[in-house]
Amino acid sequence: MNWMESARRIQEDLEGLSAFTATPGQGCTRLPFTPETRAAADFLLKKMEEAGLETWQDPAGNLFGLLPGRNREKPCILCGSHYDSVPGGGNYDGIAGVVCAIELARVLREEGITPDADYLAAAFMDEEGCRFGSGYFGSKAVLGRLEPGEAGRLTDEEGITLARAMERYGLKAGELPKAAWPKGRIGHFLEIHIEQGPVLDGQKKELGVVEGIVGLRRYRVAVNGRADHAGTTPMDMRSDAVEMAARVIAQVGDMAREAGGSTVATVGQVNTRAGAVNIVARSLEFSLDIRSLQNEVLEEIPARIRRRLQEETEKTGGSFTMEETLRIQPVELSRPMRKILEESCRERGHSWMALPSGAGHDALSMGQQVDTAMLFVPSRAGRSHCPEEYTPPEAFGRAVQVMKDLIVRL
Repeated sequence: MNWMESARRIQEDLEGLSAFTATPGQGCTRLPFTPETRAAADFLLKKMEEAGLETWQDPAGNLFGLLPGRNREKPCILCGSHYDSVPGGGNYDGIAGVVCAIELARVLREEGITPDADYLAAAFMDEEGCRFGSGYFGSKAVLGRLEPGEAGRLTDEEGITLARAMERYGLKAGELPKAAWPKGRIGHFLEIHIEQGPVLDGQKKELGVVEGIVGLRRYRVAVNGRADHAGTTPMDMRSDAVEMAARVIAQVGDMAREAGGSTVATVGQVNTRAGAVNIVARSLEFSLDIRSLQNEVLEEIPARIRRRLQEETEKTGGSFTMEETLRIQPVELSRPMRKILEESCRERGHSWMALPSGAGHDALSMGQQVDTAMLFVPSRAGRSHCPEEYTPPEAFGRAVQVMKDLIVRL
């Protein structure tokens, strides 16, 4: 296989997809169930068809392209990533893995390789969770792990429910159960992804074989006080939602540092309600994202935050709610498949290293139930979730070459 030709085609596809953004010139903003996502979906389905694949969109907005294997009854090989983005993100996160999955199908066909089992390229909807505060929507739908009523319960910042957004997109939330695949249908899940960190680039390694992926907890927290005049209400008579929340938020990072290892904790969104420059805010809402390879830490930090919220709100008669919006356990990726990837890197002369993933991916969701393998390619200077995100095309060509070896071995 001419892996440089793969690199060229992958770069061409990525450049085409970069046009589908709500913020031209200010990074990629492709939120789930928006016109930008629809345009990207149409582009990807066309590319899958051009690669000779049988294509379809499922009730969750996931896209699939099928290359039949020799034994259609065997559990399939599913390869892909997500095609949504964060607001103002880059042109590689997630979508590069989708393009690489399509390129793998092209390469298999060009080389006359018929996989032992069906091979499917996948593009998952809403991995990021930025619009509705959850995440892994598409991959959870495939696994049959969506909670009943989730589409009607989750809303975006404008109050639009996930179900309503799906309806505008041309899908029906009531049909989501049909997105679940029969148990045992997926034998292996494979994902190529940019590292989104500085390790591979800093150590000048061409590929990273991912050992495991951190678990994840996400919450929506609301701290409730009382709205008052900022000038006439004495400090000892206030129930200030901002002050109560700030005391707790300031300690979140220290809790993660104390846990050590792979643990990180982030408050990425903060919004006041009934707040103005001259008003004591009535309520404040903030997001909470906690990640760790240690499951006990994922239980301990939220419990500590709840205790601190209780302490602060009781002082002034306030209250709080802490709603869990996402819970995914840490996962160790398949050791046998990691061994094959490492052997391929050595045989083909690609420099590589084993490393954990501190970011969540569809491989984290799929890895809860399916044998899963993941390859990282370097991110220049470790930048990601920003317009500066960049990975050279030849890195994707190498990854496709190595992942093809794994598919043949499987």
